[in-house]
Amino acid sequence: MRDVAIIGIGVTKFGELWDRSLRNLFVEASLKALDDAKASKLDMIYVGCMTSGLFNGQEHLGALMADYLGAAPVPAVRLESACASGGQALATAVAAVGSGLYDVVLAGGVEKMTEVSGGKATEALGAAADADYELFFGATFPSLYAMMATAHMHAYKTAREALTAVAVKNHFHGSKNPNAQYPFEITPEAVLASPLVSEPLHLLDCSPITDGAAAVVVVPLDRVKKNKRAVRVVGFGQATDTLALHQRKDLASIPVVAKAAEAAYKMAGRKPKDIHLAEVHDCFTIAEIMSYEALGFCPKGKGGELILKGGTRLGGKIPVNTSGGLKAKGHPVGATGIAQACEIVAQLRGEAGERQVKGAKVGLTSNMGGSGASAVVHILEVNK
Repeated sequence: MRDVAIIGIGVTKFGELWDRSLRNLFVEASLKALDDAKASKLDMIYVGCMTSGLFNGQEHLGALMADYLGAAPVPAVRLESACASGGQALATAVAAVGSGLYDVVLAGGVEKMTEVSGGKATEALGAAADADYELFFGATFPSLYAMMATAHMHAYKTAREALTAVAVKNHFHGSKNPNAQYPFEITPEAVLASPLVSEPLHLLDCSPITDGAAAVVVVPLDRVKKNKRAVRVVGFGQATDTLALHQRKDLASIPVVAKAAEAAYKMAGRKPKDIHLAEVHDCFTIAEIMSYEALGFCPKGKGGELILKGGTRLGGKIPVNTSGGLKAKGHPVGATGIAQACEIVAQLRGEAGERQVKGAKVGLTSNMGGSGASAVVHILEVNK
């Protein structure tokens, strides 16, 4: 397999973007990535998107996005893996370039989620769970993750304060990200005072409904060996688990992330201790804590302690979600995995501004679908 690099990144503003459509958002992010890469020719386009049919009444996104990007007849396809759709698009692009099939590939992700009511959005997102045995009986994602949080708190005595600390940290990081949906800090008191959604999760434990897009340009490393702004993709891994939460042996862990990470670490020849920063899937605050453990950043059951000691804050042992994460940056589900990669690339280039992690050389992204039924992990490294 050829060595692969990301040479261009582009991210739109995340939020309630009433003046921009699904296609406008994708084109905006893609043009930014192409301009950053100084690329004028594409061989392939991969579009990560989960629910354009349910949210926007639009399918056939590959052809649509190639058309509006002005890239036709370049081949383009949509990839879907629930909230891991963006990560899947990136993994497919890396594999396609690494195999020698294509030389210049655009991997983008997009979601336009605010064109429907909150109830309709919850129903659409619920399709990433088991529609027959979970969604039909009213088990929405807040309730599924609430069960996971309850199991983790029972098994490991995880404190409620740990969940709160994740939300506070990510809003602190997000306050330094101009593209974030919620670029402001919050207090622990505000988290606990926010409405209870599904015990023990409050509203400020939950990622928001978001519009946005992100894109990267992937090429063979040998084309850009002397380009210090190129970032190498040294490893990636993918995995699946049961779709329904009730079929899992342990509700207090997310083995799909551990499996994907195991494959990524092996390909990269790296270990958890080698990672300088990470973007992980904090759709709910408990998901970030469980991700610490699945990725090997701390022993199982110690994720709560890691956040409470400040280990994942800027300046800590391993800063996590310097972008603000899904919690503050926003979660346009199809774009999330690509946006994670854009943040790590910016960090490894030294271009992250106020949220820059000093001396960052190796970064990781972990993008998860559903309640842990799919996951994609990437490891990125500076171009030496």
